[in-house]
Amino acid sequence: MGDDTDLGMIKAAARRAAFARRKAAFDALGPDHADLLSDVLAPHAGKVIAGYMPMRTEISPLAAMRRMAAAGPVGVPVIQGSGMPLRFARWTPDCAMVAGEFGAQIPAVPDWLVPDVLIVPLVAFDRQGGRLGYGGGFYDRTLEQRRAQGPVLAIGFAFGAQEASELPLEPTDQWLDLIVTEAEVIAPGGGGA
Repeated sequence: MGDDTDLGMIKAAARRAAFARRKAAFDALGPDHADLLSDVLAPHAGKVIAGYMPMRTEISPLAAMRRMAAAGPVGVPVIQGSGMPLRFARWTPDCAMVAGEFGAQIPAVPDWLVPDVLIVPLVAFDRQGGRLGYGGGFYDRTLEQRRAQGPVLAIGFAFGAQEASELPLEPTDQWLDLIVTEAEVIAPGGGGA
């Protein structure tokens, strides 16, 4: 029990530090840096892509999502409940949106999709493909479920400033296949336990 508490405290401290780095990058650069993300997604045109609606100081994938929506289906995450994987509802640049859990915008009338490629928001990442999320485990459960069903590509999208040299990870944490920042595309060499 002590180890869980210690890891929880370590993760909380890592999140605080990463949020501060992300806010500084957001304040300095602004949210719109999806050019490299669009390039990475281009070969996947026509596949089901899952993006996300940016909140607060998150880097915005919206420009890339708009480009991909012209070529095929794009979805955004919908939280179904605590301890459950995400579901993804079809998004178009002009669809009606409403506030979902935690204030994230979701399509008013969900048309459910199963994504082949997920653009994954995060708090921090490392070059091995590790990801520190918000603590709810939604993307970890979702990626675990999707990977059990077949191939899926998980692309972390973040400011370069969100990189950490070391992350407090657990066996249940799912690894990223690629990380895209405003300045580079990182293909992790390892990953996964």
